[in-house]
Amino acid sequence: MGSRSTVERGTPGQAAYGLRPAAVPFPGADSLSDLDCLSAAFAVIGVPYGSPYRMELVHSGAADAPRLFRERAAARFGAHAERWDFDLEGTLFGTTGLAMADVGDMTGDPRDLAGNAAAAVAAMRVIVERGAVPVVLGGDDSVPILCARAFAAEEPVINVLHVDAHIDFRDEVDGIRDGYSSPIRRMSEMPWVGQIVQVGMRGTGSARPEDVEAALAAGNTIVPAARVHRDGIGVVTEAMRSDLPWFVSLDVDGLDPTIAPGTSCPLPGGLDFREASALFTAVGRDFEFAGIDVVEHFPGLDVGGTTSLTLSRLLTVLIGHAARRRALR
Repeated sequence: MGSRSTVERGTPGQAAYGLRPAAVPFPGADSLSDLDCLSAAFAVIGVPYGSPYRMELVHSGAADAPRLFRERAAARFGAHAERWDFDLEGTLFGTTGLAMADVGDMTGDPRDLAGNAAAAVAAMRVIVERGAVPVVLGGDDSVPILCARAFAAEEPVINVLHVDAHIDFRDEVDGIRDGYSSPIRRMSEMPWVGQIVQVGMRGTGSARPEDVEAALAAGNTIVPAARVHRDGIGVVTEAMRSDLPWFVSLDVDGLDPTIAPGTSCPLPGGLDFREASALFTAVGRDFEFAGIDVVEHFPGLDVGGTTSLTLSRLLTVLIGHAARRRALR
């Protein structure tokens, strides 16, 4: 794909934000070495490190996901951005004239949790302020907290669509408030986050009865996976009532392990590919799209690259439809 935003690697702007260029850019994206030169409509960024509950988990299997996901996706789809996509009825960006940049991965000392968090928020904030849509490759499920902080404002500016097997609404675990059991709790406290819709919940996890009650009391809409299987994806889109742009937070375990086995907590009964693809199509086509994070992807637990294949298709469908909607503004 021709570059509208690529500059030479090694420019000072890259290091200034703690970013390292991706060895292999995400399919359909141009490598961008200076974040201050970002002009693309979509920006891929890897955020490997979050806030683990134990320091020995700081470099979990999810920390390798940004790099390995790109490599596996590129090996399968690297030459396909300009080919006809039957799910989009055209090429990735069609005739929109839009482009996607890959700004690389956040670096730093994995044990410097506060420093890593501040740097990641600052880099993503630049993406948002330059009018681009962040496509964030995590990282564990604490990374969404950082993504949401990049949109900081005094009033609601985004909604959140949360796809996960769990509600992630613990206030704290072992005294840690920004861990992977708490991202939606933290988002619910942010004045710039409007409506929160959660889908894919099933089985058991870290949530206690009081956590579910707190999520509902905060105004969250919870759509269990079983209801989607029974009534269709319309139960989710009908619940998405706010006109604010929607940020999608995708925990891989929200998907069924038959299509996404590469995660630390797989649970049977998640969204299947048709349901997830229909949901992502609707979000990109029918709603203003603010961005997405993909977290809890453990490439080392994947089976034959199935998870990378699934995630690549879902991101392509979402970005392709969102680009077409954005071009009509």
